[in-house]
Amino acid sequence: MKVAFHTLGCKVNQYETEAMREQFEKAGFQSVGEEDFADVYVINTCTVTNIADRKSRQYIRRMKKGNPDAVVAVTGCYAQIKPEELTSLPEVDIVAGTGEKNNIIKYVEEFIQEKVQQSHIKTYDELCTYQDAGIICSMESRTRAYIKIQEGCDRFCSYCLIPFARGKVRSRNPEEIIDEAKTLIAKGFKELILTGINTALYGTEDSFAHLYPEWTRQDGIESIVKALNDLPGEFRLRFSSLEPAVINADYIKRLMKYDKLCHHLHLSAQSGSDKILGLMNRPYKARDYMEIVEALRMQDPLYGISTDIIVGFPNESEEDFNDSIKLIEDAGFCKVHGFRYSKRNGTAAAKMDGQVESQVKNSRVNMLIKAGEKASTEFFKKSIGDYRTVLFEEREGDYITGYTDNYIKVYAFGSENDLNGFREVKLLELYKDGMKGEF
Repeated sequence: MKVAFHTLGCKVNQYETEAMREQFEKAGFQSVGEEDFADVYVINTCTVTNIADRKSRQYIRRMKKGNPDAVVAVTGCYAQIKPEELTSLPEVDIVAGTGEKNNIIKYVEEFIQEKVQQSHIKTYDELCTYQDAGIICSMESRTRAYIKIQEGCDRFCSYCLIPFARGKVRSRNPEEIIDEAKTLIAKGFKELILTGINTALYGTEDSFAHLYPEWTRQDGIESIVKALNDLPGEFRLRFSSLEPAVINADYIKRLMKYDKLCHHLHLSAQSGSDKILGLMNRPYKARDYMEIVEALRMQDPLYGISTDIIVGFPNESEEDFNDSIKLIEDAGFCKVHGFRYSKRNGTAAAKMDGQVESQVKNSRVNMLIKAGEKASTEFFKKSIGDYRTVLFEEREGDYITGYTDNYIKVYAFGSENDLNGFREVKLLELYKDGMKGEF
């Protein structure tokens, strides 16, 4: 039988889809592309915004059209938060929450036998132990691989449903992480990206020291970075993101000593206004955020820092919005992801007075995107003449492309023999979405 997958949302979802794919293949299924004819379609959903919910429903209908007799199984955060919406869709056969992804193949096989719609949702309180999907051996990319190291979040930002969808903080067994890293390195992967729902919370829960007494809870994510940094082989490490709600400048300085760690960090600011950060339940101020930025730039003046910023949060004034623009200018981001605030029922922000009109959000997000593009251009200009190590991944026309350690996409002339390998490159000029470089 053939199985196809579609993934929405974050890198964690991408990792978990890969885990499900490998489970199906081990059971004898043939994995095909999401637009291909399949007997089973698995949709791994996101629920960060209302748009994400709508996209999930669109893909469900599209996949069922591919084969009206196919089994359609829906999992992920949307399935966890709103299972009743999904079970009401005639195209959906199986709904499985975030804590049931490991059992998808079992539910598919049961449905094939019984043809009875199923819904499998664990409550928030039941999502309290890390469920290991096994060691991931392959990815679509042959160069970069994700390693999931933790699950859940307990920070409850006032706009976010994810803690309700993913449950409490649970850290993965450190030895499992190391074993997965060794497997991927042995298969030739050159970049390992550590990901999780709130990666910076790795190893901070009360049960961690009890479960893994040989590891130090106080060290948090540094403990796993050190262990991976010590592994032999030609590879580098990257964080998918770290939260300024968890780390600070002193913590960042501790991480700087690990030589395999890339000089790039996605550090979600969400706002440059102290007032809005308070309303968001983000426990830091703009000055604290800039102290992290300054600590990174002390290590490397061209340290790549990307971020997320929400505009139109309840009670955001023009002055508050301008504080976010100022943060972009002061931090010199290499990439800014701008988002309109999306009202999510069940969050504290949804009940706040002072909801911002849609047209104001649209205007502000357009200005924010322009400010972000300007910051990216300035970051690239400062990089002209700089020497960086690039991991080349694929060919695009006359060029081979890859990323520097500080996450600049580089276009250079090279051969197929240069792919999936490191080369030192001089950065020459801005080009498309990155820069031209030469060996």
